[in-house]
Amino acid sequence: MHFLKSLLLLVVPGTLFFAALYLHIKVATPAAWLPLLNLFPYLAVIAGLFLGWRFNRTRVLWAIILIIIAERALTMTTPFAREYTLLIAPLLVPLNLVLYGWWSERGLFTMHGVLRLLILLLQLGGVVWLYFTRAGEVMAWLDRPLFANSFLDKAPISQIAMLVMVLSVLALLVRFGKKPEALEGSFCWILVAVGAGFWWPQHFNYWGGVAVFLLTIALIESSFKMAFNDELTGLPARRAMNEFLLKVGRRYTVAMVDVDHFKKVNDTHGHDVGDQVLRMVATCLRRVTGGGRAYRYGGEEFAVIFPSKDLERALPHLEELRETIGQAGFVVRGRKRTKSKPESTSKKKTGKAMLQVTVSIGVATRDDKNTTPQQLLKAADQALYKAKKGGRNQVCAA
Repeated sequence: MHFLKSLLLLVVPGTLFFAALYLHIKVATPAAWLPLLNLFPYLAVIAGLFLGWRFNRTRVLWAIILIIIAERALTMTTPFAREYTLLIAPLLVPLNLVLYGWWSERGLFTMHGVLRLLILLLQLGGVVWLYFTRAGEVMAWLDRPLFANSFLDKAPISQIAMLVMVLSVLALLVRFGKKPEALEGSFCWILVAVGAGFWWPQHFNYWGGVAVFLLTIALIESSFKMAFNDELTGLPARRAMNEFLLKVGRRYTVAMVDVDHFKKVNDTHGHDVGDQVLRMVATCLRRVTGGGRAYRYGGEEFAVIFPSKDLERALPHLEELRETIGQAGFVVRGRKRTKSKPESTSKKKTGKAMLQVTVSIGVATRDDKNTTPQQLLKAADQALYKAKKGGRNQVCAA
């Protein structure tokens, strides 16, 4: 399921790109649509710049600025300048987009932001200097063929630029594989869209608008995920749970799950270990059976909703969840711990402390007494209190 969700983040912008490609090649634009089509790139740029600034996504801002610079450079008045740009830009733009794709967010008005601006200005300065000093040599070097092929020989961009674009897309796909998120997937496709703009330079304005549009859609998707997903555990957050409760129907069961003695874990082992414990519990919750949907409620509390299930049918799955967490075991390792779990988890062999993690669970089902989500959550919370008061590591029903 996780793989399919990740793949969807790559498929959606690709589908939008191919829709734009089909419209560009196959569909004759009605005269009435031309003003809107001419306005589209500017609207996309304004929206992208505003949202990038509003959500402090500097990679988005730099990518849009880069596309604007490329589009402006292709509007050079002399044919020689346009030819020079069409050889240089398809080489530098993909490399910069790879940098933006791999860079982490650091803020616009920081030393990192200044450094990135400096890198861009140095490139622009170098391109201008080469144009006035060695333009002919640079163009001859970039335009030389790498392969003998009639189709490639007729291409509007050089073979070197095409090779760089292919390698750049592969580099961005690797980045997406390491971090499968909406923005990472969109960087692959905005590079493809910009490549289409260089292939049809007379329509670069349109393809630049498509690239910025894809980036803006990914930014909105990413911001939505931040609002509705818990960053630490990866589970849907409380807001997502409240949205789901509005449409769950008239028959469902809610369970509140609380990590036992969590404050003691933080006080004894530190907050880093506490975060690791929460991630481990979230992993178990993500695999809950019976169609349960897990959410991070807040702090060390989680919630599980069983749509279309009453208390009797939900209880066995909650007991199984409690036992799974209790048997999972947690090895407390230092900062130099390896990413993989050691083969032996005994304290004597590894020198590391073994921490047993348990949870208490309170559960309530919708009935004549508890009809609203708020009433049901309160009833489940009261049952959770009863489970903790009764000795913890147990499931109690309201």
